[in-house]
Amino acid sequence: MINVTKTFLPPQEEYNEHLKKIWESHWVTNQGPLCEELESRLKNYLGVKNLLLVSNGTIALQLAIKALDLNGEIITTPFSYAATVNSIIWENCTPVFCDIEDKTFCMDPSKIESLITEKTSAILPVHVYGFPCDVERIGKIASVNNLKVIYDGAHAFGVKLNGNSVFNYGDISTISFHATKLFHTIEGGAVITDDDTLAEKLFLYRAFGHMDDDYYTVGINARTSEFHAAMGLCNLPRISGFIEERKKINLLYKENLKELPIDFPEIPYDIFYNYSYFPVFFRSETEMMSVKDKLLDDQISARRYFYPSLNLLPFIKGESCPVSEFNASRVLCLPVFNGMDEQLIIKISELISLVLHK
Repeated sequence: MINVTKTFLPPQEEYNEHLKKIWESHWVTNQGPLCEELESRLKNYLGVKNLLLVSNGTIALQLAIKALDLNGEIITTPFSYAATVNSIIWENCTPVFCDIEDKTFCMDPSKIESLITEKTSAILPVHVYGFPCDVERIGKIASVNNLKVIYDGAHAFGVKLNGNSVFNYGDISTISFHATKLFHTIEGGAVITDDDTLAEKLFLYRAFGHMDDDYYTVGINARTSEFHAAMGLCNLPRISGFIEERKKINLLYKENLKELPIDFPEIPYDIFYNYSYFPVFFRSETEMMSVKDKLLDDQISARRYFYPSLNLLPFIKGESCPVSEFNASRVLCLPVFNGMDEQLIIKISELISLVLHK
């Protein structure tokens, strides 16, 4: 089976070099030297001030909500993975869904202000597929209405807007380092902020709220391990090559699919993009499902990222979001991974063409 992604694993001997250090020190968790090294390298690579490794991208969102003392309603997007909205609900806040733009698939800033009430405490947009949200407009809306902003940047590793990391916007940004991501630590994630006071708060929340024998606040265990950091240290030097390879995959798909009646997101001119996904939008859900089934018949798994529109989840009473609902019904992410064979891209394109020309 060809899956929608394939986790990159470095040469085993390279990973083992880091494991030797773990065996020598017997320091396997609790913010060891490999975690410290990876945090430092990530801050430098991404160009951010404060970055704290955590055990996954979902706990990163929960920590961000907790650290900002949010309550009541949080305006968020319906076009994302369930972890975004689950984090809001888990932290006893209420998600209020703002529909998306039809080009970037990110939250539509023109629809935010009508959703703000006296109960609103924050805005939580997602940089969907790594495309940056309209951070300037969202920032202005938040400032005027005294709201906090958390950016879910799970897909946005390495993305820059006008030469600046997308993680430098908002009060806190979060990221996932799950094995399916462009950069991964097998499981993992990070919280990022320019605010030193918030960073100190997040540092304590991540480790039970104490340092040595001094207890300062309530906290949880959100730390990652030295083994996960070792994987990150192996993968980080390869990111530029990963992005370049995925760009070629993206361009080859577009070349082979350009004559078909499908839509692609437009990459904004003012960003450095990471090409971590390749979503295509069909004319209808019926057409999309026909393609999905045809690919499965050939042992190729494409995924409905993102489906369903989160306002339609059975445990949520969400507002109508017609743009998100329509696009969630017709989107399919095609396989993209490093080491992908060019002939596989051509085969997938030909199978899609067969269905659409039938």
